[in-house]
Amino acid sequence: MKKLEDYVITIPDFPEPGIMFRDITGILQDAEGFQLAIDSLLELIGDTPCDVIAGAESRGFIFGAPLAYALKKPFALVRKKGKLPRETVSASYELEYGTAEIEMHTDSIKPGQKVILVDDLIATGGTIEAAAKLVEQLGGEVVKIIFLMELAGLNGREKLSNYNVESIITYEGK
Repeated sequence: MKKLEDYVITIPDFPEPGIMFRDITGILQDAEGFQLAIDSLLELIGDTPCDVIAGAESRGFIFGAPLAYALKKPFALVRKKGKLPRETVSASYELEYGTAEIEMHTDSIKPGQKVILVDDLIATGGTIEAAAKLVEQLGGEVVKIIFLMELAGLNGREKLSNYNVESIITYEGK
């Protein structure tokens, strides 16, 4: 039986020399790989009680929506600024060169709801840290944050040290 790592395609020197790009397209292009990814993420959730699954744009949507479906929970979108049509709350976070903003609809999380955040990758942790702040700003509680992959060399887990964080695959480098 294949492991999830077997579906990840590593592309050396992309987008620049020295970077090992971890491409999840191989997971998505194979039905068994995609099923394995969703099943593995469901295992990370385990019996963690939650009311809402929230996913960060855009690959968090790919993995979060099937999880919400499987668990019979609503799915909340965490999107880049300016993409949501109704009233929103926003949070900014640091990029390598500058800042960015993400938003959620003000009615996507109700006070007291337990939320699991989902994304494909934790690198520096900035995006998902901002997403967690949005959930909390709306009165929700982040009970777990899950990822398909983790680039441990970028220390994103340190930004999320106040949360229960798990990933399926860990790559030691950047």
